[in-house]
Amino acid sequence: MFAYKTFSNYPTPPVFSHVVTFWPTTFYITPLPKRNTKYTKSHFHSKRIFLSSNIPAFEVLDQEGCFLMESVSNSSSQLNVKQYEPTLVAPAEETEKGLYFLTNLDQNIAVIVRTIYCFKSESKGNEDAVKIIKDALSKVLVHYYPVAGRLTISAEGKLIVDCTGEGAVFVEAEADCTIEEIGDTTKPDPVTLGKLVYDIPGARNILEMPLLVAQVTKFKCGGFVLGLCMNHCMHDGIAAMEFVNSWSETARGLPLKVPPVLDRSLLQARNPPKIEFEHKEFAQIEDISETSELYKEEMRYNSFCFDPEKLEQLKKKATEDGVLEKCTTFEALTAFVWKSRTQALRMQPDQQTKLLFAVDGRSRFEPPIPEGYSGNAIVLTNSICNASEQLENPLSFTVGLVQKAINMITDSYMRSAIDYFEATRARPSLAATLLVTTWSKLSFHTVDFGWGEALFSGPVALPEKEVILFLSHGKERKSINVPGFSLSKHLL
Repeated sequence: MFAYKTFSNYPTPPVFSHVVTFWPTTFYITPLPKRNTKYTKSHFHSKRIFLSSNIPAFEVLDQEGCFLMESVSNSSSQLNVKQYEPTLVAPAEETEKGLYFLTNLDQNIAVIVRTIYCFKSESKGNEDAVKIIKDALSKVLVHYYPVAGRLTISAEGKLIVDCTGEGAVFVEAEADCTIEEIGDTTKPDPVTLGKLVYDIPGARNILEMPLLVAQVTKFKCGGFVLGLCMNHCMHDGIAAMEFVNSWSETARGLPLKVPPVLDRSLLQARNPPKIEFEHKEFAQIEDISETSELYKEEMRYNSFCFDPEKLEQLKKKATEDGVLEKCTTFEALTAFVWKSRTQALRMQPDQQTKLLFAVDGRSRFEPPIPEGYSGNAIVLTNSICNASEQLENPLSFTVGLVQKAINMITDSYMRSAIDYFEATRARPSLAATLLVTTWSKLSFHTVDFGWGEALFSGPVALPEKEVILFLSHGKERKSINVPGFSLSKHLL
């Protein structure tokens, strides 16, 4: 028997009186008035909460790169979705209770991530999809029991998980069309795709949100979409996909291919902290170019697709002057996007610009982090230069900066970063900054709940206006899609 509860049993959020900053968001947690109101269906209104994602990237491109990409803008279609009563899905068995430690790497990235997974069925139909996925969630939460808990604040003012076993929020929904009719779901589109992911009404911050919200939306064609809302503090991209794949394996009656490693003390800060590097990823850069003013103009989503041929051309462009012997696709594309954005924002020559991106530390820690580690094992690295240096030099200059940033990530650097946060509680500044996140290597395509692998999957929206994503694209996943925001007046 599986542990389901109606959402009317969802408890009132805990009361705190703190001012808390979880990068990149500051929020105030003040005492709430006492109330006996339960969260019933009547309290679930249609208002949706989406993070600001206004990045004026790519409205101008230099001549050396204009031939490398194809611009594709989103055209949202009408999608009507009926959501039924939310329920709580608790672990199928009794699980460990108590407080669950989150590392400083977890603390530094407590943002909400919304993703969708689209499945098409021509013969099997979707009648049993909700029950199978819901039952499997109850079972897999036994292995991932912290996900069934709730975030709270420790005595030290840090995020910590209270393993209450309350469960994840689960919603069944129906759409009035086929999956094909909603258009291109491979690009972020919060207006349309946001209807496929359930938002908790009235939640003012991450402490008032469950750690996992799942919505299964059935379509007239027999297909369905799984929409997830997860907190990044629980998993990085690799760990999140291991969780979703474990969930899908459970739905097919299979053992977990990669059982989770829940012990996060592996990445605990040293006592006392030992800071050995400067950690410019936390540096505050003065926005002398006033690029933030551009964010106030009308924005719209735009997407740029780099096929394998264009990616090879880009790598060739990065090495043709002989400065670099070789470079990877990630290095070349990251440098190209960074340089293009610097020009697009019309930065002043002496404006400093910062690049941030995450490096997977699993194999770089000493000893390596074990397979199945369920937390965040990614570490931010950085590079800073003047805008004039980027624009007056060939692409190889910026690629070289990216390579140096990657090579910085050693065990000692990562341990120092963990200790730096412990000592300072600093958050990376995003002023005059581009944050690149690559999802192109994540195992989205292997998710299979019994209806075959997901036809396509990806994010609903970008988490912040300074963020760019690299997403795999095409049937063979050899192309890379780069979604972002553009100024509407510059679009052709």
